[in-house]
Amino acid sequence: MTAETVRLTAPASRRWLSLPKVDRSVGLPIAVVVLLVTFFSLATESFATWRNFTALSGQAGALLIVCLGGSFIILMGSIDLSVGAIVLFVAAASVQILNHTEIGGGIFFVAAAIGAGLGLVNGLVYAVGRVPSFVVTLGTLSIFSGLALQILQGRAIQFDLPGFEEIAIGQLVPRLPNIALCALLAWGGAVLVANRTRFGRYMALIGGGETVARIAGIPVRRYKIYAFALAGLLTGIGAILIVARLGAAGPSVGQDLLLSSLAAIVVGGTSLAGGVGGPHRTLIGVLIITIIDNGLNLMGVSQYSQMVVKGAVVIAAVLVSRERSLAALVK
Repeated sequence: MTAETVRLTAPASRRWLSLPKVDRSVGLPIAVVVLLVTFFSLATESFATWRNFTALSGQAGALLIVCLGGSFIILMGSIDLSVGAIVLFVAAASVQILNHTEIGGGIFFVAAAIGAGLGLVNGLVYAVGRVPSFVVTLGTLSIFSGLALQILQGRAIQFDLPGFEEIAIGQLVPRLPNIALCALLAWGGAVLVANRTRFGRYMALIGGGETVARIAGIPVRRYKIYAFALAGLLTGIGAILIVARLGAAGPSVGQDLLLSSLAAIVVGGTSLAGGVGGPHRTLIGVLIITIIDNGLNLMGVSQYSQMVVKGAVVIAAVLVSRERSLAALVK
């Protein structure tokens, strides 16, 4: 046997050693979804029913829309703590506009514009003022919440537009609420943006190394502003759909979205260090968080215990993601 024959046959004899490895950041969350569905289906009879599927998809739809913009922000290595406050402010302002004008369905554009404006404020202070995103959004969380509570005067306000709730709870596709359908369409659009556009590529590059991105000629500051404005726009759309689903805006709207959205994004496989993940993985994370919420509710677990579980899930997800980026700094 010649040396050349050995070179040709040896790789074939060891072909089983070179099988493609499964990406743990994708495979693990999918496995968790399967395990959760199996567990809750066995633990409670009401979980694996069409009625519960409709309720679960409605909950997941609202969370998914809000998480999509945040996925880009975390992908570029930043963070947005004001997501729940933006939802509350947009919800409060939108209900008042609905009740005092004849705007009708145009409220969707107004809500999106308000959300984009609030996100733009975050982005400008962060990028132009060079203030850490954590500090900026922690401050605007308080500002936006305070303004929203002043609009609501501490009470829930119902909207005065007959049929408006059908936009969220109606079912163009049987057993799938429209809010979930809108979320899937938004998710598809976000995935295309992340994978097929300059904006999506720049988000990953900035998260992977901001200094390198600057040297490469990427206008980092401008794209940071774009990311926060986009996140605000999507959050505004999510807020008006949440209002349509609930039938009112109250002080508790968006209260749990901060923890839930961060948990969903990180659990889905987007690293807090930036540069890894994106909205395509966020769908899996949203399913995990929603299934946990839904299943624990059906089992009669208290809301306080659910908060403990969510916090533990976030910590576990960060520990798992940290193994692949030990040298990265979380910004």
